[in-house]
Order: sequence, then C-alpha cells, then structure tokens
Amino acid sequence: MGEVEIVLRKYDGRPHRQVTAHHLGEDGHGLWLGTPAGTSVHYHYGDRRVGVTRHDAVRLIPRDRWWIAMFTAAPDRREVYCDVSLPPRWTGPAEITVVDLDLDLSRSRPDGHVRVEDADEFAEHVRVYGYPPEVVAGATGAATDLHRALVHRTEPFGVAYRGWLARV
Repeated sequence: MGEVEIVLRKYDGRPHRQVTAHHLGEDGHGLWLGTPAGTSVHYHYGDRRVGVTRHDAVRLIPRDRWWIAMFTAAPDRREVYCDVSLPPRWTGPAEITVVDLDLDLSRSRPDGHVRVEDADEFAEHVRVYGYPPEVVAGATGAATDLHRALVHRTEPFGVAYRGWLARV
C-alpha cells in the first residue's frame, strides 16, 4: 500500500480535516502513516483553507480504539497530539475515516506536560450533536486512558514511535 487518505469528520458527518499520508507499516499498536514536512492538510472549517505541515510526523491509527495519535519531530513544541474519536474505520481501499469527538490530549516538548484540550468544545458538542451516552462514555474513557498513558509514557507513547518517525 502506498498512500492512505485520512478523512476526519464531525459527529454530524461534516468534513473536518483531510490529509494524505504514506503507509509505513503495522505493528501491535496499529497502522503507522507518515506525513513529511510540507504535506498539505485540507481544513473544512472556517475559510476552508489548505495548510502545510511544518514538521515530519507519524500518525498512528490503532485498531478498535477511541483515538488516533500524531507524533511530531522536533522542534515542534508538541511531541504527541491525540484526537479522541470513534474507532477509525476503513471506508475505501486506501481511505480511513475518523469521527472526531472534539476532545484532544497533547504532550509538550521538552517538559513532557500532558494537557487535555477542547474539553469545553466536547461538552458543547455533547449537547449540540446529542452524543448518546455510550459515545460520551467511550470518549471520556479514552481521554482518561490516554492521559495516564501519556503521563507514564506507556507504549506506544514512550519510544515506539521514534523508529517509525525516522522512516518519514
């Protein structure tokens, strides 16, 4: 497999972001996809702009988890950024769709501070989109698990990503 399209949508089906990544391989953590610096990212909100990544990154699409992760190369201030989502699913031969649930976690570089982001947006969207109780439970459970794993550097949030990032 060569390129894989990552399509992020909101819970109501609206497009959110889209990026084409390079298939790097798979391991026990999931599918690893690379996006070198200069990769175009299509944003489908606000002014519907196209951005360009500033740093090499590797994206992890786990199996049956309520999140996806992006690990970025230095000097990016974020070492890892996680989108809490419905479990990602293949929607085409080279396309993965992710329903972004608006709750994010990140770990900064170099201090390793872990931060929960957009909790207010998540709470608002629970109300606006009417997330069912099982979606709220899945998302909040994933955020709790991610926070613990990011703080304790439990794999794949320790060093596992470095070998994949070196391949980008």
